[in-house]
Amino acid sequence: MRMCADNGKTFEEGFAEYILDCKARNLREGTIAHYQATIPQIYKRIPADTLISSMNEKTMPKFIVSLRDDPNLNEVSMGTYARDLKTLMRFFMKCEYLPHFEIKIPKADKYPIETYTDKELRQLLKKPDVRKCNFATYRSWVVVNFLLSTGIRQNSLTNIKIKDVDFDNSIVYVNTTKNRKPLIIPLNEDIIKVLQEYLKYRGGNAGDWLFCSTYGEQLTRSSSYHAIWDYCHLRGLEKTGVHRFRHTFAKKWVMMGGSVVTLQKILGHSSLAITENYLNILTSDLKQDMDEINIIRSLKRDYINVKDTSRNKYGT
Repeated sequence: MRMCADNGKTFEEGFAEYILDCKARNLREGTIAHYQATIPQIYKRIPADTLISSMNEKTMPKFIVSLRDDPNLNEVSMGTYARDLKTLMRFFMKCEYLPHFEIKIPKADKYPIETYTDKELRQLLKKPDVRKCNFATYRSWVVVNFLLSTGIRQNSLTNIKIKDVDFDNSIVYVNTTKNRKPLIIPLNEDIIKVLQEYLKYRGGNAGDWLFCSTYGEQLTRSSSYHAIWDYCHLRGLEKTGVHRFRHTFAKKWVMMGGSVVTLQKILGHSSLAITENYLNILTSDLKQDMDEINIIRSLKRDYINVKDTSRNKYGT
């Protein structure tokens, strides 16, 4: 293993270089903000003034042990911090601040993705009385319909403009995505009717935001989250979150016989493996299907029916 010269750079200085590199590569602001938000948690275990040259093969195992000793962290958070540290250490290797060595992260336990039940969806999809409810409630109902028809992310939702909806071709252009690759998502008849009625009520010009605030302004990440939170609680539901609708859309798509390949295109996943990961952890739904599609039980039932018919025929 080739050794690197000690350049005296601290972890904090190396992190600053990494953020500068992210900006130079034009990474999404959300991605950069993510690293800036998680680095304090990493500094708690690896102090900011730690020399990069002191990091080695034991750095990650010690870091993971320290994470597991924290009772306030769950598997998801621990996995996030470990992956972020690995990304930083690989950057340091690229800069030749560290020699190259393998960095192993133990696989985190996967838990079933929580989705909305059919009963909850019926509660959410019950149309409010437009004549009596306020604009925010009606808009949230339209948003729920839209999320369950497209499966898009929160950031994509708040960046759609009226002109992005093409009623003639029954599609919506999603120009703001996680991987910065625009999407064209087909719209079904039901959501088209919902949007057409909504736009008559909402008004506005082609360049305006499709889902806006009461004052016609663009919804922020926070305001859109709280709007969904308020709407769900108004309908008597405790579960909230825009991303939960995305998971529900993916689950329903497959359970209703939709193609996984088509689902990948709609969700905007870069690979089929990411889409399959959505589906592999829907264990409760798969278990229910396996109980319903029970070949052995159905054959036993057929055998019993034949046996009973024979007894009746011969009077035995």
